[in-house]
Amino acid sequence: MGSINPSYLHIGSTLGALFMALMVIFIRLKASDRPVTIRKIIIPPLGMSTGFMMFIVPEVRVPLWWALIAFLAGWFIFAYPLIRTTSFHQKEGLIYAKRSKSFALVLLGLLLVRTLLHEFIDRYISIPQSGGLFFILAFGMIVHWRVFMYRTYRTMVPSDTALPRQTP
Repeated sequence: MGSINPSYLHIGSTLGALFMALMVIFIRLKASDRPVTIRKIIIPPLGMSTGFMMFIVPEVRVPLWWALIAFLAGWFIFAYPLIRTTSFHQKEGLIYAKRSKSFALVLLGLLLVRTLLHEFIDRYISIPQSGGLFFILAFGMIVHWRVFMYRTYRTMVPSDTALPRQTP
């Protein structure tokens, strides 16, 4: 059985990342028409966390310190533009995300940086490993961005209505 040419894997992963970025832009633009809730803030990183299952495959595994560096780069560097372009406003007692003209440009810029870094990193590690590292970087970025969104949301909502009440 033949193997897949690494060039095809690189092209496929770049096109996949471009597709995902465009989907995120589309979803974010549609989401600004609906009120923000805690659930809508928390679910994306929870859903994304299932991607860590890829590390079951030995070819994807990386040293722990590489993973930590990727996560911290996502947390401290790549989340910053998303945080800067995210804001909320209240309308009729509900909280909405404001549309940012620069949000799409930020996501496309992050995709460009990812692609350029991918070119450099692929010289030293395998394509599955670089995919795993970029997943961890993206996870760090998304988690930090969503923590920021959660904190901002909580400051805008009265404390008695921010979380559903628990019945004894």
